[in-house]
Amino acid sequence: MNTEPNRPDPDALLAAIKRSEASQHGGRLWIFFGMAAGVGKTYAMLKAAQERLKDGVDVVVGVVETHGRSETDALLAGLPVIARKALEYRGVTLQEMDLDAILARKPSLVLVDELAHTNAPGVRHPKRWHDVAEILDSGIDVYTTVNVQHIESRKESVETITGIAIRESVPDSILERAEQIILIDITPAELLKRLEEGKIYLGERAETALQNFFKEDRLTALREMALRLTAEKVDNELQSLTAGKGSDRAWKPSERLMVAVSHSPYSAELIRATRRLAFGLDAPWIGVNVDTGQPLSEEDRATLARNLALVRELGGEVITTAEADTGAALKRIAHQRSVTQLIIGRPTRRWLRDTVHGGTLLDQLARESGTFDVHVLRTDWGPGAKAPKRWPFGVEAGIPKYALAAIAVAAIALISWLVAPVLGYRAVGFLFLLTVLSISMFLSLGPVLFAAVVSALIWDFFFIPPLAHFISRSLKTWRWAWYIYWPR
Repeated sequence: MNTEPNRPDPDALLAAIKRSEASQHGGRLWIFFGMAAGVGKTYAMLKAAQERLKDGVDVVVGVVETHGRSETDALLAGLPVIARKALEYRGVTLQEMDLDAILARKPSLVLVDELAHTNAPGVRHPKRWHDVAEILDSGIDVYTTVNVQHIESRKESVETITGIAIRESVPDSILERAEQIILIDITPAELLKRLEEGKIYLGERAETALQNFFKEDRLTALREMALRLTAEKVDNELQSLTAGKGSDRAWKPSERLMVAVSHSPYSAELIRATRRLAFGLDAPWIGVNVDTGQPLSEEDRATLARNLALVRELGGEVITTAEADTGAALKRIAHQRSVTQLIIGRPTRRWLRDTVHGGTLLDQLARESGTFDVHVLRTDWGPGAKAPKRWPFGVEAGIPKYALAAIAVAAIALISWLVAPVLGYRAVGFLFLLTVLSISMFLSLGPVLFAAVVSALIWDFFFIPPLAHFISRSLKTWRWAWYIYWPR
């Protein structure tokens, strides 16, 4: 596992290599992207295609829907068009893109409008984006169009904003494959004006549009979503470009938050707090869980799964990594992902462990972060919230930790029994003390106290002469205490 912050992320390198191989062996994809119908995606695509045609590129039209817009129709002039395939379905003749004809023609560039379109029964692929994937795999470049509501990861949010069910979608992997996403952006006011002028829909379709997507508040939300998705694409490209450089300086074009997630029930509060901070900063955020190899109980695993699911539910990205040093893992990921702010909970102090390891997790991060700020959030349980049950002395540590403490004490007792004739019972006492101190570096207070009590009983009963007289000495002590302190 890579723990050096200036070394490139192997996962990022692998992803960059895969993208490079895909671009070398397959076609390239350009997506003309917008917030809603009517922003001018098809117009911009045809205009770009005309420029490529002038440059001598072999361009053909696979399928383009102009919807009767005269300005868009005019841009089809001079572009070779692949005739559509006619299909009979329930007594109706449907026109679909002829994928086989395009593959046989093998142009340099093909125009495929409305990427999220569902094909008619009888076509080789159920969705048009499947057709586009096959075209790209054959080495042909593609220009296509799509709206933000059809992106799978944004579909649910759009349905919440508009109250309209989205029936067609394309996977986000299509966006990742795109050579470039060209955002076609206009203001909601300008789009509504175009609708009123009949440049988008006519008659009843225009009235229906005004009742659904085409409201200024909804269009504003969709526009923000489209802008943000495009910005994320650019940011991912930047990460890919810098992934293999291993630079000590992190590129921080915008705010990016990261929260440390564990099996603690308090992590849920940290996750929600990070989501609020990210929303206020309009910044992406990630939740990181570091698996240090510590065994977890069934309850702890269930809590960790709920915490990671909460990160996904609130729109964050989940990263899980295995590493013995939590601080080193968090610093490495923060550097690789250009994190600007790291959020953690207040760590529990254990003086011996902290002395050996150079302080708490907070001390390590604050001392060595360099490229990011560290926020320590307290858990604030509201009046109606129920804090998780905490037993005194760390009893909630679980049976495995107490068993581990018992095994350690039993092992040192066996060793002490072998060396006691040589070292004496006083030296054996120091061995037990050293064992308890060592356990305190790794376990919570409950198991440590348990180990201390058991060690004291074993030392007194089996090593301090006269042997096996612990009970009699204890009774004698209690008898003297009774005699001295009991009032007469």
